[in-house]
Amino acid sequence: MHAHDVAGFFASRASLDGDAYLELTFTFECAGDPHAAAAHLASEQSTAQWHRVGVPEDFRPQFAAKVLELDATPIAAFSLSLTVVPSGAVHRCRAVIAHPWGNFGPRIPNLITAVMGEGTFFAPGIPIIRLEDIRFPDAFLAHFDGPQFGVAGVRELLQVFGRPVFFGVIKPNIGLPPEPFAELGYEGWMGGLDVAKDDEMLADAPYSPLAARAALLGAARRRAEAETGLPKGFLANITDEVDRLADLHDVAVDAGANLVMVNALPVGISGVRALRRVARVPIVTHFPFIAAFSRVPAHGVHSRVMTRLQRLAGADVIIMPGFGDRMMTPAAEVLENVQACLEPMGSVRPSLPVPGGSDSAATLPGVYRQMGTVDFGFVPGRGVFAHPLGPRGGAASLHEAWAAIVAAQ
Repeated sequence: MHAHDVAGFFASRASLDGDAYLELTFTFECAGDPHAAAAHLASEQSTAQWHRVGVPEDFRPQFAAKVLELDATPIAAFSLSLTVVPSGAVHRCRAVIAHPWGNFGPRIPNLITAVMGEGTFFAPGIPIIRLEDIRFPDAFLAHFDGPQFGVAGVRELLQVFGRPVFFGVIKPNIGLPPEPFAELGYEGWMGGLDVAKDDEMLADAPYSPLAARAALLGAARRRAEAETGLPKGFLANITDEVDRLADLHDVAVDAGANLVMVNALPVGISGVRALRRVARVPIVTHFPFIAAFSRVPAHGVHSRVMTRLQRLAGADVIIMPGFGDRMMTPAAEVLENVQACLEPMGSVRPSLPVPGGSDSAATLPGVYRQMGTVDFGFVPGRGVFAHPLGPRGGAASLHEAWAAIVAAQ
């Protein structure tokens, strides 16, 4: 890029039609002039070669991503060890870029390709970069259905109001044959669980076929509902190849599941959106693969970006890495993901956030204190199903812990 081209990739917000652009927040480390690096970042994810050779034209006014804000601080060296190190003075930068979504339309795979693809992670002079956040204008959001049920719909389904929704992950994580698995679910429901769920590792496995498991869990759920007088949920994991999701949804729901789960990133966010179009029950998404690109603070993609995309695609409930050392996620990041589920987002309904990881009745007060809202799901596994008093005792302990919290207020 010639020096005189750089200015063409900068703009003020006032000069742009806000409805036509996504806003992307990046942090990055670059070699050389930060303004040139930021211009390259905007160019590479949008126009790249912004005119045809020998033709007096300029694609930038309509198609270029534009740098709206840039802050740069000199640093001694790159913060991560690099195999290929670009030469030049090193700066740590924060940039806000407006990206014209008309370049790719309301299509999630194309969006991801544009803002998290080659143009971002191979921009000249920027070996370390992280997409920190993404914001959508209402004109873009209007093309998406978002959650079918959302927080209010999930609460209505389960008749749970004024407290967190209590999920329980039936253990062991790889599951059991359907008969003992269903018995564990029944015991948890009888102790007070709202939702008994498959772990993310268990889907349509040869030793625990989804159809058989959902049939037995569905029957056990209905028995627990009849005996307690309370609605109960069975969350069946239908993670599989994308072309099987709709069929597995029908298998699970017809047999007795009243919520379904997919591992959103392995399946693909667009797969979640496709499932949303046919789903008859709430969709719960789980977080496998998220740490691979979100854990290093300087590089990759912040987890809240994927939370926003899951909500956009139609996840009614979003399970995310939670608080505590086990999940190796800063509390501030957990809360940023919670906010991405609950904050206003055009006409898109809020998703129920479920921060999880090694929880039990003992951790409920701390989680509630940090959340500052009752609009979340609480998802123990061993805290219920490996409880010394059995699943009934483990589930009951959650209600005892919540009663103590309410009494102390």
